Amino acid sequence: MTRPAAAKLAAISSTLRKLDAERAAQLVATASDLALVLDGNGMVLEVLSNDRELRKAGTRDWRGRRWGDVVNDDSRDKVAEMLRDAQVSAPIAPRWRQVNLLVKGSPDLPLLFAATLASTPSDDVAERQVVAFGRDLRPNVDLQRRLIDAQQSMERDHWRFREAETRYRSLFQATDDAVLIVDGADLKVTEANPASLALCHAIKSKVVGATLASLFDAAAAEPLQALLAAARSVGKHEELSAPLAGGGPMVSVSATLFRQDQAAFLMVRLAPQIERGSLRAGAAAGSAAGDTSGGQAMLGAFLRSAADGLVFTDAQGRIVAANRAFALLAQLSTEERARGEPLDRWLGRTGVEIGVLISNLRERGAVGLYTTELRGELGATAEVEISASRLEPSGDASYAFAVRDIGRRLRPDESKLPTKVPQSVKQLTELVGRVPLKDIVAESSELIEQLSIETALQMTHDNRALAAQLLGLSRQSLYVKLRRYGLGDLPGSDAQ
Repeated sequence: MTRPAAAKLAAISSTLRKLDAERAAQLVATASDLALVLDGNGMVLEVLSNDRELRKAGTRDWRGRRWGDVVNDDSRDKVAEMLRDAQVSAPIAPRWRQVNLLVKGSPDLPLLFAATLASTPSDDVAERQVVAFGRDLRPNVDLQRRLIDAQQSMERDHWRFREAETRYRSLFQATDDAVLIVDGADLKVTEANPASLALCHAIKSKVVGATLASLFDAAAAEPLQALLAAARSVGKHEELSAPLAGGGPMVSVSATLFRQDQAAFLMVRLAPQIERGSLRAGAAAGSAAGDTSGGQAMLGAFLRSAADGLVFTDAQGRIVAANRAFALLAQLSTEERARGEPLDRWLGRTGVEIGVLISNLRERGAVGLYTTELRGELGATAEVEISASRLEPSGDASYAFAVRDIGRRLRPDESKLPTKVPQSVKQLTELVGRVPLKDIVAESSELIEQLSIETALQMTHDNRALAAQLLGLSRQSLYVKLRRYGLGDLPGSDAQ
């Protein structure tokens, strides 16, 4: 041993000799979070700690027990090894080992221990004293647990994003609409779905990587730039009609702005403008017959631009053609989105209402001023009035519907409305405290049932078959209720 090292040990030894038992215990407790004083057999003689939480954990109860009995099964071999290494004749540097201590009513207490011999080596194992210094690992364990939770959360988000991307890719590739994704900075096409590639087949150059303006005829450059500028500033813009380059078809162009990773992109939709459907049938028939007056063409133009929604359906109620006004009411981007869809997807309060209406059209040929509800694609609803007629054999269309929004129509003066309902409700409330609740409920149920039947008859213009459909009743049940409440003039036989 070198002279400086010997001098240092002598100074430490001199200092430790001056410590009494209480000061020595305080020194050991300060040097660690938890210290165990053991005999050579591993029996716990004393537990020293300045940490209140560790003292409250029941560590004082370990005195008089073996160290190996207060740890879990995985730590017993580590305890035995540390005790053996601490008592060897040639002292070695102690190794730090993690030991999980058993605590009543709480999870295992993780500590990092190192054991060293604190007494003079003796042949009597019971007279040897070993001090095990422990460092609390709970902050590290909590940090590791939070790290694992953060990793698992990141993995869940990663897979959620992957699933969303898969759904987006599938929809993007499978949709029949031609869609281009354009970089908002340089206006270059970054993605194009198969429908857009098929639409732009006349263009010799590649679509992906080309500027959006290069896909269109040179004459459309200026209005196209204006559309894109408006889309980038306000997020969306009205549609623009422009021909594709290379002699391609005329298409309707619409652009919507969205952001991704702090970058702006434009979703550009291309819809071919094809003259088809019953809205053009009049003009086509006029041209085939050599009509030079232009009357049929003007009729077709009126149908396309009419303020009321106009819809033509086949015999099953599927839409063959619709005008722009109906697309606006149904919250559709274009009229073509309605083609092939059932009319009751947007019209009617119940699933059977349009079916009953078509049945009446087959029998009577026309229905007027029928009030119902229209549900928009984005969730908005509007009260509408329908006039419908059966068409003569004319291509694919069998029925024509005119749909008018009456939500803003002035309502009749409320002072002139029947006062039966408010008076009845008032009478019911006056019964509280005088009549049992079950009797009030029974009377209110009959009142609601009577008012519902009256409303259904008014909506269907006294068409009892349709009223029964709206109320979800059989016709015979409706007649029974009509007789009960004295509604309508019922003949001896059940006629409509």
